[in-house]
Amino acid sequence: MAKTRLAHAFNVEYHDVSYAKILHTVRDYVHKGHVLISHPLSGSVKPNETPYKSIAVSQDANELDLKSLAIIEESIACCKKFDRHPPPTESALQDFMEIDYSLIESRK
Repeated sequence: MAKTRLAHAFNVEYHDVSYAKILHTVRDYVHKGHVLISHPLSGSVKPNETPYKSIAVSQDANELDLKSLAIIEESIACCKKFDRHPPPTESALQDFMEIDYSLIESRK
């Protein structure tokens, strides 16, 4: 949902991977000098509970931002603490998409 609704205004990448893999992908961007714009653990949905997670990073890369690096590393460590949940129902998937979109949309 976030990809569809925000692609007209932002450079949006979609990765069909796990929450943990998204965090590692974002860490790669941070290592290249991008800055976190949204927190990777925003919202009240626990990691590995939702199949959707949008994270905003700066478009331009500069020097390594140590604050962004600390946040993404802490987020990866936090994600490892949570057990996986059973796959959500179709209705729950729609709810998770709405939650994810509202969280990232509020960062515009």
